[in-house]
Amino acid sequence: MAHISHKLTNSLEGALAGGGDPATSPLYVFGPFLKLLVVAGVAQITFGASIWLVILTIALVSAMYRLVMIWVIDGSGGSGLSEEEFGSWAVKLNASITFVEYTLTFLVSMAALVTFIADRFPVLNEPFMGFQYRTIVAIGLSIITGWLVNRGPKVAARAFGPATAGVLLLMWAMVFATIFKLGLRLPELNLQAFTPGYLTFTLGGYVRILAVMTGIEIFANLVAAYEGKPRQKSRMAFQSLLIIMGTTSITMLVVGPAIQELSNPVNSDVSVFTQTMDQLLPEPLALVGTVVGVLVLLSASAASAQGLQNLALGLKLRNYVPSFIGQRNVYEVAAIPVWIEVGIVSFCFLSFGTSEETYLAIYAAGVFILLSMTGWAAAKRLLRQSRTSSKTRDYLSLAGTATAAILTSAATIIIFVERFTEGAWTYFILLPFLYLIFTYFRRRLGDPTPVEERRGLLFAERRYLPSLEPTIEPSSIRLSRILVPLDGSKFSEHALPMAQTLTKAQEGCLTLLSVRKTAGAPRIVTLLQSGPDGDLREHEIYLQKVASTLEGTGTRLESVVASGVVAHEIQSVATVKDIDLLVMSTHGRSGVGRMLIGSVANEVLQQSKVPVLLVRPNDSKSDDAPSFNRLMVTLDGSGGAEQVLPYARALAQDFNSEILFLSVPDDIQAENQLEHIEGYLEEIARSFTTWGVKVRTVVTGSDPAYTIVEMADSNSVDLIMLATHGRGSRERLMFGSVADTVLRNSRHPVFMVPVCLPTNQK
Repeated sequence: MAHISHKLTNSLEGALAGGGDPATSPLYVFGPFLKLLVVAGVAQITFGASIWLVILTIALVSAMYRLVMIWVIDGSGGSGLSEEEFGSWAVKLNASITFVEYTLTFLVSMAALVTFIADRFPVLNEPFMGFQYRTIVAIGLSIITGWLVNRGPKVAARAFGPATAGVLLLMWAMVFATIFKLGLRLPELNLQAFTPGYLTFTLGGYVRILAVMTGIEIFANLVAAYEGKPRQKSRMAFQSLLIIMGTTSITMLVVGPAIQELSNPVNSDVSVFTQTMDQLLPEPLALVGTVVGVLVLLSASAASAQGLQNLALGLKLRNYVPSFIGQRNVYEVAAIPVWIEVGIVSFCFLSFGTSEETYLAIYAAGVFILLSMTGWAAAKRLLRQSRTSSKTRDYLSLAGTATAAILTSAATIIIFVERFTEGAWTYFILLPFLYLIFTYFRRRLGDPTPVEERRGLLFAERRYLPSLEPTIEPSSIRLSRILVPLDGSKFSEHALPMAQTLTKAQEGCLTLLSVRKTAGAPRIVTLLQSGPDGDLREHEIYLQKVASTLEGTGTRLESVVASGVVAHEIQSVATVKDIDLLVMSTHGRSGVGRMLIGSVANEVLQQSKVPVLLVRPNDSKSDDAPSFNRLMVTLDGSGGAEQVLPYARALAQDFNSEILFLSVPDDIQAENQLEHIEGYLEEIARSFTTWGVKVRTVVTGSDPAYTIVEMADSNSVDLIMLATHGRGSRERLMFGSVADTVLRNSRHPVFMVPVCLPTNQK
């Protein structure tokens, strides 16, 4: 994505980048949970039931987010899915809740932080001029945090560091210390906890520890920050979620019973987690644990302030707030929202104190409103898909997601009923108030352009920036397994030099394919497997001849023959061989069979799940070495169009290419739109410059297809790169319109990345 300056390359890196908030939750959720059960005298019956309910919720919601990560890969996460399924009211409701949640994250994290400090320095609990010393410390740290965050994400990253790694190590140290000293004792699931006399306490305990679910949405937002193909990004993001939520769940199950046994929840001077840590860990490690807890909670506070900055920028772009709210300072961040947040936090500390328990009810309520919205949006999409599917897996996914939606919705209701008088009532004031503000300014400022709308959505969902310094590293996108379909004609062989050059750059394997067109049973074999089979022999001889011309070039070769429907067999071979790129000529005829004419190429493009590079035969010799000195990448501001970016980066770094980013506005007279499109391309250009790629940006023209052709000719580009679908206002890059016109009129090779639209978009 354009706004990411450094891509995440593995799941652990993603977990450390975004897991600070959920990883800290075991540090503070046990206190109010145990206080309720111990004071009521029901802990022996209800403790385990509440814990296991939370574990079930974590499992179902995590499975639900696996689907979200597959469907929404542009960084908008569950909010983007809710907006796609429910429309404009979800936009304003999401923004309202998110604003409240960022402030509450700051409140809870900072309150838990001073609790950890006060555990070691009890004097902070003493009064001073009508307030506790810890209140003064909390306000002071809040101001310092706001100041650092407003000096830009790099400064904040240097100041707070990768504290999440420390808290993960602390959690696992507690797990192993518990097993070593007390043995492995999981919470007991006593069914008596669900009887009328105990159910209220079971559910009350359940909602008090649901704060462990905070921050789970971040992993759906981080999908766009990973390197790789869409399915790789989704998989790594889910693995990052499993690292964090798995650690949290294991801590709840293994360390939870130890906290219940070893701590005194009515001791107001020392938190239950610190009490347990002091008894399980040697003294130096216990003190180190306190330091780690302080640092990661400080990091979580800073991350919430960064999230609020980005939310303000996103709302400004979408015309939901006046422009001064999202005004950037000299460090290119929105400073005003952070100082508003610090002011609100300081007021709350002075008015209501610095106990995290005070704010946990409101905190959990907002989290579960968002989670339940995402759950119902996912269920709605799955229900629509199930109408055209008869697969058992799809029905199981629908059942699991519906259960997650019901569970999170029930949890939301329980939280509001259980903790209404403890602060949850504020949502009935804050949400309508913010909703009306956003509605008022949207009507007053008007609808933004599609580019502004989408940029605003992505900015608003940049919840936590990876705390990583930009580095120049090769792209993880690989184009090492390349397939060239051949039909026996010289026209089709025009694709070979291009494929050979790309294969050698990646030290990969070039697969040659010839298909015998037949309506019979499909068949795929290598030359070594086929033997004297007469029906494929002619194709084998042809591929051997082509392969012999490529011998001695250093290219690793493989030849495959197949029989069946041509386009289908091309896709089958691409799947079996795990092909990264199809390179083919747009026309070709031969005695072996008519293969790569427009209709077949069109079918391949429509069906392909991997990029397709189409070479149009011209007067040049087929063995001319192609060059990639200048690439032209066409974008329309949509998430679909941006799927070409990782491939552009990979080629540019392999061949030291210059990239020309081109966007064609809907209305050349709309100055406001031009400004935002130019800003959008500049964001992308900055990321590529960070990676050492030479770039230029151009916004021009009115007709996308012919502008692309003209710009390619006038700028002597070597390759045109675009996506076959786009999610812009006119879906201008859908094959059959723009891409088809470009292919028919351009003399340059065209690299097309297939992007599947969500099922609710046409």
